[in-house]
Amino acid sequence: MTYGDTIEVMLISYKNANIYQRHGIEVLHGVNFEVDEGEMVYIIGRVGSGKSTLLKTLYCDLDVDEADEAIVLEHDLLTIRRKEIPALRREEGVVFQDFQLLGDRTVYKNLEFVLKATGWRLKERRDERIKEVLSMIGLEDKADKMPNELSGGEQQRVAIARALLNNPQLIIADEPTGNLDKETADNIMQLLTSIVKKGTTVIMSTHNIALVHKYPGKAFQCQDGKMEQVIVRRSEGVRSEGVKNDN
Repeated sequence: MTYGDTIEVMLISYKNANIYQRHGIEVLHGVNFEVDEGEMVYIIGRVGSGKSTLLKTLYCDLDVDEADEAIVLEHDLLTIRRKEIPALRREEGVVFQDFQLLGDRTVYKNLEFVLKATGWRLKERRDERIKEVLSMIGLEDKADKMPNELSGGEQQRVAIARALLNNPQLIIADEPTGNLDKETADNIMQLLTSIVKKGTTVIMSTHNIALVHKYPGKAFQCQDGKMEQVIVRRSEGVRSEGVKNDN
């Protein structure tokens, strides 16, 4: 975001941040991480490398206690108060690997639940917004289906629709294709790419380098307790900027 002629404010700015799991176990040290609006950003690395832990700090499921700076959507995570976290989360949309849909209600009722919880009081407006997001993900005809009547790819699309309901500036997706077959994963990536083209930033974790090859974006690798920006090329694998090829 740019203000005036000279000041540019990043959607996310972490400077020298240390990232901890619950119970005080450090997983990433000295993280420097900047993300601007309208970017596709990948957090890559092996299982247990700290990808999901980092993402959880972005919506304050985990705290950032040690950093020179930790800003997300103009909220200072070093000083944010508990009562301020819901306001931050309303500016974000989170997509979980295991979907986390409510199994006792329809797709429509899953989406309506979120809108009611975030202050959409008029049923007409809720109906209109649900219709809009289902159209965006190509599931207009699934509103009355139960989650267990949907395929894995359809459930993930509903999870993305849920994340889009409040027109977030930022979508945070934890391994959104991890449980899907290749064709379905491609469909989900095409959907996420279309969201980015409309100006929303998407940050997703993945261990699938093939997706980063096919759908280019900014990439950061978590490895050996550090996170650094990398260049991912088909012929060369993963290269740290200015660093010898890891492969």
